[in-house]
Amino acid sequence: MIFTLFSILAIYVFSISLLVYGFYNVKKYQKTGIKPKTSFTIIVPFRNEEENLPNLLNSFSKLNYPQNLFEVILVDDSSSEKFQSSIVNYQLSIIDNIRISNSPKKDAISTAMQHVKTDWVTTTDADCIVPENWLLTFDNYIQENKVSMLAGAVTYNCENSFLDHFQQLDLTSLQGATIGSFGINKGFMCNGANFAYTKSLFENLNGFEGNNKIASGDDVFLLQKTIEKFPNQVHYLKAKDAIVITKPTENWKALFHQRVRWAAKTSSYKSIFGKFLGLVVFLGNLSFAIGFFLLLFGIWSYPIFVIFAFYKFAIDFVLLSITNKFLTQTKIKSLLLSSLLYPFFSSAVALYSLFGSYEWKDRQFKK
Repeated sequence: MIFTLFSILAIYVFSISLLVYGFYNVKKYQKTGIKPKTSFTIIVPFRNEEENLPNLLNSFSKLNYPQNLFEVILVDDSSSEKFQSSIVNYQLSIIDNIRISNSPKKDAISTAMQHVKTDWVTTTDADCIVPENWLLTFDNYIQENKVSMLAGAVTYNCENSFLDHFQQLDLTSLQGATIGSFGINKGFMCNGANFAYTKSLFENLNGFEGNNKIASGDDVFLLQKTIEKFPNQVHYLKAKDAIVITKPTENWKALFHQRVRWAAKTSSYKSIFGKFLGLVVFLGNLSFAIGFFLLLFGIWSYPIFVIFAFYKFAIDFVLLSITNKFLTQTKIKSLLLSSLLYPFFSSAVALYSLFGSYEWKDRQFKK
């Protein structure tokens, strides 16, 4: 048992070390000040977001980008009340989602695509706020590089609560893994809250065809399809000026269901590396949880468990710290308590995602 768990730990440490190397391998990018010329359509699927949408629309109003070069399409996915937008200084359309699959968000993006007239599409979520140089940074990078798809970073706007700090560390680990995987040319994950691609690419790939039976994954599956066919045209935009800010969930139940939704799509990844890394992370966290119970029942000695925990926490801390430094100016908080709780939480999410259902936007979805 000890040999098996420490073997898993060794593979885990090696894998996270690879991500750390990959993180440094992705160069930071800063806008260069060249004249903007890329035309964008910002697509925002939403459902009952009357509290959050005004903040997002206001952040669009503050974009440092020519108003004639971008427009916004809001896609209403059967909200209980119709959203009434205020007057904005850019072109804004609100359309109804046309449901054709088991995935409301993929349907929303596909519906909006029928109205897109620009070269590029960017997607974000209704509970987000975009920085003022968001589109300008994307534009400058697009002009300087031959790309058809760009993935960007997302972070939380946290209050001073343990739940928020726990979520921030969780998201930071995911962002670190995302950037690190791109740095070793094994990109497999991204976040639809900060994602851009050309309309022609979307049409060339036949959109979400092939994975629209899975409720989530509008971002990840499109990314993996693109990397499979056009690997050199997919980049990660590691730029502080392009980091989108979103809201953490309000309670533990909502967080659990959100993470189950994210985990449920892992088994459908086309990326072998993505599947491998998901399995390694799951086994690494599960091994810690098993080791804790072995200590509790006197099967493991205290020094053995401490050695196991030290190596796991040490490599996790390296990835978390370098990613957190990129994402935010604030220091990591509640690290020890979060690190102790996370392996149990993550293992429960992974196991539940294999068999259970989850809630999303007041709807029930099965695996």
